[in-house]
Amino acid sequence: MHVTQSGTQSVAPSDPGRGLDLNLLLALDVLLDEESVSGAARRLHLSEPAMSRTLGRIRKALGDPVLVRAGRQMVPTPHALAVRAEVSAVVERARALFAGPGASDLRTASRTLTVLGHDAIAAAYGPALFARAAAEAPGVRIRFLGESHVDAPLLRDGTADLELGVIDTVAPEVRVERLRDDRMLGVVRPGHPLLRGTLTPERFAAADHITVSRKGRLQGPLDTVLAEQGLTRRVVGSMGSYPSSFFLLLRTDLVGLAVTWARPLTDTLGLVTFEIPLELPVLPLGIAWHPRHDADPAHAWLRGCVRDLLGESGAPDSSEG
Repeated sequence: MHVTQSGTQSVAPSDPGRGLDLNLLLALDVLLDEESVSGAARRLHLSEPAMSRTLGRIRKALGDPVLVRAGRQMVPTPHALAVRAEVSAVVERARALFAGPGASDLRTASRTLTVLGHDAIAAAYGPALFARAAAEAPGVRIRFLGESHVDAPLLRDGTADLELGVIDTVAPEVRVERLRDDRMLGVVRPGHPLLRGTLTPERFAAADHITVSRKGRLQGPLDTVLAEQGLTRRVVGSMGSYPSSFFLLLRTDLVGLAVTWARPLTDTLGLVTFEIPLELPVLPLGIAWHPRHDADPAHAWLRGCVRDLLGESGAPDSSEG
């Protein structure tokens, strides 16, 4: 054992061909998922001292600290982050192997599946997804991650299991499946002046607008279409998420935007959606995942749930505003 320049302890790797314990892979998978010795101990029904000893064996086997203290939390080392996705994939392949051919009963599975996407999707469709998990896979935990303003290969590095939304990844190894085409709708509070009379592109552009952008952008494809007609809208600000913009719209005369899949959320809040009087490009709603999950029964179940909830049959009817 020696101390690195950063002050963390490093352990020299043992002979990889001696005393291989595949149970360490399962423990490592849970430790990296929980990022907590106590949390991993609960998941594996072990005492914390026993889990700490297991972490010590993992550190010795890998020659890496795996988890290091950062304040009151523990965080994975760069090497642990690099191997996390592969460890998870190996564990799931082993589970599938021992489950036998055709095994599909998820009622005894214990998993955490991470979905990356708009928080409006989690708000609008999360209740139905959690209800289905409780009925069909009670041991599966679903963790939603909001989109970041920084682009990162979260599917490839195992941080996320499934991406949901308008998929713009160009990574060649990522599987992408198109669920349906959506379009933008206008959103305002009930009784908004824009709802009275005929809505023209000129009236729409003349209103005060709010944009939604995780990167803080004040313009988008809508502005390009308006410019083609010689129009410019007045954007007074930007919000980082659709739900936050919806609460703002409830108490102002600002005009916002929403994709058709957000209708369950706008309807619940009592907002009014309307067709924008412009020919706007369609927005392809889809899912994306890494191919290491292709044969994973739990992941296949999650993909099926999302297809049912957000596919063509699950699309909200936005013909009425």
